[in-house]
Amino acid sequence: MLDKLEKKIGRFAIKNLTNYLIIGYVIGYILYFGATYTNLNILNYLSLEPYYIIHNFQIWRVISWVLMPPRQNIIFAVIMMIFYWQLGTTLEKTIGTFKYNCYIFGGVLFTVLGAFLLYGIIVGSTGVPVVGIGVFFSTYYINMSIFLAFAVCYPDMQIMLYFIIPIRMKWLALVYAVLVLIEFFQNSWPGKAAIIASLLNFVIFFLVTRDWKRISPSELKRKSEWRKRGESLNSRFSGNTQKSPTNSGRYEVHKCEICGRTETTNPELAFRFCSKCKGNHEYCSDHIFTHKHII
Repeated sequence: MLDKLEKKIGRFAIKNLTNYLIIGYVIGYILYFGATYTNLNILNYLSLEPYYIIHNFQIWRVISWVLMPPRQNIIFAVIMMIFYWQLGTTLEKTIGTFKYNCYIFGGVLFTVLGAFLLYGIIVGSTGVPVVGIGVFFSTYYINMSIFLAFAVCYPDMQIMLYFIIPIRMKWLALVYAVLVLIEFFQNSWPGKAAIIASLLNFVIFFLVTRDWKRISPSELKRKSEWRKRGESLNSRFSGNTQKSPTNSGRYEVHKCEICGRTETTNPELAFRFCSKCKGNHEYCSDHIFTHKHII
């Protein structure tokens, strides 16, 4: 589906999307650290708060919450932005600009939908509109999804944790996953909903990038037939076959079902089994692409 969409609207994908995310983080950190020295906290007007969006028509909150970075000191904020800029840029080159756009915007969309769904559940169960859901939704788990997707693409890449400790991405991702699970079970229901909504794009990404074909019924059947074919060839090598009429000192292993030629009569030919024919059917190089498939 993504490949079809990319052919139609791929030209509208935003290149170097990570750069814009980092710029947004910089603006968010300026507002965050600026609020500590002034009495004007603009971040209160940027959070993803369904109550204000629905009742006060503050529509900008649907997007502006992306500017709210994780609460950190300035040193770790700079390290975080450099680290995720490197991961995001490499991930975009790996999976493509369009798919990377879908991945990031998918995480944003799921987060917004999760916030409104949580708000609807609370209002529906209590009958009272609530304020304060926005504190549970931030870009922290969006960043986490970028890191986890990168770890899936490059599990054996080694990085220097805190510029000192060498560690492979898959082990670091495992540690982060355990921490997220612990945080999930320790959180309240709004916090759990925020984690699920923000990381849902990674779950989908992980599922669609797995090689499910190798465990599909058709693939298992093909492997079973291939094993039987190998056992049949082994039995022929063991002497359970007749000797070639043209060369009594050798055994014939390959034979074309169309022309009847073998590796003994025509050693210059290559023989292949057809994967589209039902059963074990072997053909020479002259007929492997031209024969009629047996269904």
